[in-house]
Amino acid sequence: MKRHVSELIFEYANYIFLFIIGAACIFPLYYVFVVSISDPIEYLHSKLLLFPTKITFINYKYIFSTPLFTRATGVSAFLSTVGTAMSIIVTSALAYALSRKRMLARKYLLLAIVFTTLFNPGLIPNYLLVRNLGLINHIWALIIPVLSSGWNVLLLKSFFDSIPESLEEAAIIDGCNDIQVWFRIVLPLSLPALATFSLFFAVAYWNTFFNAIMYINDFKKWPLQIVMQTLLIDSSTQSAYNEQIANPQALKMAAVVIATTPIMCVYPFLQKHFAKGVMLGAVKG
Repeated sequence: MKRHVSELIFEYANYIFLFIIGAACIFPLYYVFVVSISDPIEYLHSKLLLFPTKITFINYKYIFSTPLFTRATGVSAFLSTVGTAMSIIVTSALAYALSRKRMLARKYLLLAIVFTTLFNPGLIPNYLLVRNLGLINHIWALIIPVLSSGWNVLLLKSFFDSIPESLEEAAIIDGCNDIQVWFRIVLPLSLPALATFSLFFAVAYWNTFFNAIMYINDFKKWPLQIVMQTLLIDSSTQSAYNEQIANPQALKMAAVVIATTPIMCVYPFLQKHFAKGVMLGAVKG
């Protein structure tokens, strides 16, 4: 079918617009990476360095030789892996239980969860709760209080509601109990939703910052984001680095690259599920 000239113009205009938006998003990441691997002298003598002629990885070597940074990277990796796994287990188990109509006191539990989405107790009650649980200055203080949220439970429950109950009934007839139905039937059928929530949880745990400031006093247990904040803002830390690195700006850029690369590497593996997962709750009725 022959297309009208106005349609072609509109289509190419869309391509150009999307290209400009994409370039505006990618350029800051590219520039940060270029500065991180540039020779300090070349960077200092150029106004806008886009194609470095001399490449060096001295900033990365220095960062990974710093015990505080490597330890913080390990803490953030632990939070992202263990925290995400625990959050998926807790959220999916609670959502599955609430999606079954035969569950006792189901309506009251749903009301209680909805209540938590509307009213937040605030900072002080959360701190007192963590302190009374004995989690202050403990790594679990960054996982247990944020294992799940009412909003995530309700979203995943709406996905589980779409799974036919006849599958559950057939599994029970075959001898499965509730845990086996949840683990063998429901979870394999919910991979797009679980992949999407895993990405959300992993990013949230990797970017843990405010809770760590409140609950963690020992610098050996700091996650990566606090070390990043110290590296980028704290003048005393900058002066310490200045003694060993000719270009502190490049050192900061290298730290930003290291902090963002893991999450950027995870996303392509979950992308095929992400498009389906983000439509959770979009269909009503």
